[in-house]
Amino acid sequence: MASQRPASRTLDALASPGLANLIGLVGIITPVVAWATKAPDLKNVLLAAETGIVVVLVGSHIWLRKRFITLRRAHNLKAMDDAAFYESVREQVERDLVQDYEEIANGHLRVYASDVPRLSVMLVRTLINTQAQPQRILAADLTTDPSLLTRRREYLAANRQMIDSGGQINRLFIVRRDDLAREDYARDLLTLINQHRQIGVTAGLAVRDRLRPEEAVDYIVFAGAAVLVEEEQGDSDYNHGRSSVHFQGIDRWTERFDNVWGTGAHAAPVTLQAYEALARPMLDGGTWDSDRVRQALDAA
Repeated sequence: MASQRPASRTLDALASPGLANLIGLVGIITPVVAWATKAPDLKNVLLAAETGIVVVLVGSHIWLRKRFITLRRAHNLKAMDDAAFYESVREQVERDLVQDYEEIANGHLRVYASDVPRLSVMLVRTLINTQAQPQRILAADLTTDPSLLTRRREYLAANRQMIDSGGQINRLFIVRRDDLAREDYARDLLTLINQHRQIGVTAGLAVRDRLRPEEAVDYIVFAGAAVLVEEEQGDSDYNHGRSSVHFQGIDRWTERFDNVWGTGAHAAPVTLQAYEALARPMLDGGTWDSDRVRQALDAA
């Protein structure tokens, strides 16, 4: 984990239990000393200090409630059949929970397996509900199996809702040259593209072999607010897969997408149109020619 910034370390120090206990102890001692002293001037000073301490404690309490989540800790060990076993499990769960909250507090979140598509849907709907600007999604997809996306109905439904609410989605399909030359792959890819166009997605194509490693990444940019980066490809049921959500440094992901998407004659939508113009007639006519497709891709 990256080292904390000075400001973050300062806030953590101010929120530490040790400091709170020290302030509370001083708050207890001060009125006792004020009551015991016979000097009027000192008594007034101590009472004023006590008032200040009370104000600090109230303000600290309000601030801590906004900055931290308060959860009830189960501690009735006597009610458990095996107190030691229960305590061990509770400690492990608490450690995992605290680690997850520390990540999101630092602007980062890791998600595994079946939670990845669920989080994807949540991010789309949050973008719609918060009206974060621009109302736009930029999605770069390493399309190794086109049929996978066609089965993620809840995510596609959220995409449709995004577009119906006035938003925009640009989806870049990043595909290997040899896959584009396969008849079965081409048929599934164009079916997927049709499905996306029907809900209003603007589709583009990039040949993966021509991209630098840092450009051939699976990620989704949500406005200028968040980016979901898929670090391990999920399978059809998402029993496997690992992703990260970042809430900082979004501009560099937007710039990366724009660079690959391109403009003019080499823009990703133009590349896709040229591929479709070649592939669709061959698929419809049963005259698929892999060598011809490869030559066209190399010449583009």
